[in-house]
Amino acid sequence: MERNREVFLRGLGAVDEAKELMPVVTLRQIHSDLIHTVAAVPEAVLVGDGMITDTRGLILGVQTADCLPVILVDPKRKAVGVFHAGWRGTLGRIVEKGVGEMRRNFGSEPKNLQAAIGPGIRRCCFEVGPEVRAQFEAQFAYAEKLFREIKELDPVREKYPMLFLTARAPGHSELPVQLFLDLVEANRLQLLEAGLAAKNIHVSPLCTACRTDLLFSYRKEKGVTGRMMAAVGIRV
Repeated sequence: MERNREVFLRGLGAVDEAKELMPVVTLRQIHSDLIHTVAAVPEAVLVGDGMITDTRGLILGVQTADCLPVILVDPKRKAVGVFHAGWRGTLGRIVEKGVGEMRRNFGSEPKNLQAAIGPGIRRCCFEVGPEVRAQFEAQFAYAEKLFREIKELDPVREKYPMLFLTARAPGHSELPVQLFLDLVEANRLQLLEAGLAAKNIHVSPLCTACRTDLLFSYRKEKGVTGRMMAAVGIRV
């Protein structure tokens, strides 16, 4: 893992004038909306799901394997942030709060921010339960846009419909419904509501569950998988 991280960081250009690797700050991620302002390498492991800094020579990184990595960059104030946005963090508005924290700490204007939403599980594959939809509906006026429903196909039902007759009109029991959450759109809309320009929000088209040949997917690979890192920093 250390070798992979070194290759990644050198590819990122995260080296100082002596060609030494810049220090990387990561988190013990807990699917929260907790955001840390980082000015130096912390003595203890930070717990949360977001970090921001305007300190040069630091790399901030989050690890994902279906959840979305979201990076914010303020080229005017020379400040950056990185966030781990699963459905719980998204429900907690972590990227929206991240924009607010950068404004509060660094004077960042949302209109100047650039955002990158990295690869994650997309609406084609991210099945959730009705309790998740209920929580989003309680938080977001646009929640209806974030979910799509698909009625499960049942070949037995199709071939022998009489077996599924009920006394309820119109005479057949309802097919089970699958719910899929668009996590990418949920975070994009949060960024827009926070004041970012649509043209400044850049979204990866890759789905982790569809592209396990390239990416790690906790769901698709049933937990037996690695982690990807999304990282951002300010050069020395």
